[in-house]
Order: sequence, then structure tokens, then C-alpha cells
Amino acid sequence: MSLMTVSQVAEFLGVQDVRVERLERESLLIAQEKDADGKPLFESSAVEKYKILAERLGGL
Repeated sequence: MSLMTVSQVAEFLGVQDVRVERLERESLLIAQEKDADGKPLFESSAVEKYKILAERLGGL
């Protein structure tokens, strides 16, 4: 299991960090755990699946 930070997810999805935080807050992208600063960490496979789904639904 490979974990990604908010900024890594934002770069992968091509969005801003605040958008990733909002997706997590709205439970559209589920964080696996929190880092030492309380920031969410996401499983890379879940982020890839979310990107595929978002593209099928019309984009991010």
C-alpha cells in the first residue's frame, strides 16, 4: 500500500490542494490515515480509481 499526501494527489489529479481537502471532507475521496500534522494520506490505488470515475462522469 502506497500512501500519497494531499499535494501529491492534487498534482496527480491536476487540481489545487484545497480541492483534494474538500473531496476528503465530503467523503468523495477517503483518507486511509492522517500524518503527524493531521493531514490526510490517501492510498494511491484509491486515487487512481477516483480519477477514472471522475473522468467517466465528465471530468474533475
